[in-house]
Parts: sequence; C-alpha cells; structure tokens
Amino acid sequence: MKNDSYFMELALAEARLAFAEKEVPVGCVIVKDDQVIAKGHNTKEQSQISTHHAEIIAINQACKILKTWRLDGCEIYVSLEPCSMCAGAILQSRISRVIYGASDYKGGALGSNFNLYSISGFNHYPDITRGVLEKECSTILTFFFKQKRKNLI
Repeated sequence: MKNDSYFMELALAEARLAFAEKEVPVGCVIVKDDQVIAKGHNTKEQSQISTHHAEIIAINQACKILKTWRLDGCEIYVSLEPCSMCAGAILQSRISRVIYGASDYKGGALGSNFNLYSISGFNHYPDITRGVLEKECSTILTFFFKQKRKNLI
C-alpha cells in the first residue's frame, strides 16, 4: 500500500500546476482502494468562478468517474487545510478521510480557524489527518505569495 506522503506528493504536483497557472497553489487528489481516481487544483482566477477550489474540482471529477455522489471509502489529499465550503462538500460527498498538509489559520475549517466537524448533528464525520508534508505544502504557498507581493506573478 502507498502511504500518505506518496499521495500528498501527488497533491503537491497539482499545486505546482496551479502555481504555473498563476493560481493559489493548492492541489488535491482523491484516492479509492489505493488508486487515484480524481485530481484537481485551484482554477478560480482563470475561470473567475469562486467555487473552483482544488477539492471541489476533484470531488466533481470523482463523482463522475464513480457515477455516484457518495464517495464512501474515498480519501481526499489536499495540500492546504480545506475552507468551510470545501469541508462542507467533503461532508456532503461522504468522503471517509481527509488528509491535508499545511494549516490555514485564516480560512481553515478543520481545526486551524475553526472545526466544522466538531459541530454535532451531521450524519457523517470523516477522519482527519493533519500535517502530512506540512513544510513542503507551506513552502509553495509562502513562495507564491512573496512572488505575488513583488508583482512577479
């Protein structure tokens, strides 16, 4: 079996694609039975659609591939802690496990800013693993925003 670091490297590859496209470098892969079934990266700037986060793109792709909105047994690897919109989409799609790299203290919804999954009453709660390849995931974001502030992006 492949480990969390292996799949987070694939999410980071997606983040690098976003960076190359001058998007905030967040990448995501969805895994089922140790196989990548979907991937995505932020495309909000190029699409000018506010919901085009890496997780939403990957979730939509996974639903099409599996021909169901229920992504039971799937794991989602994302380089940055999901925001409230993405955390909600993960809940709605019944993803079993969330693995993320860098924490997001301004917008993270899985513990850094607040924890959506600590609210009682939902009918599904995915497991969460935090900090996988955290340094690498943080570094690409930090570098991107330094470049952006210098108007190099």
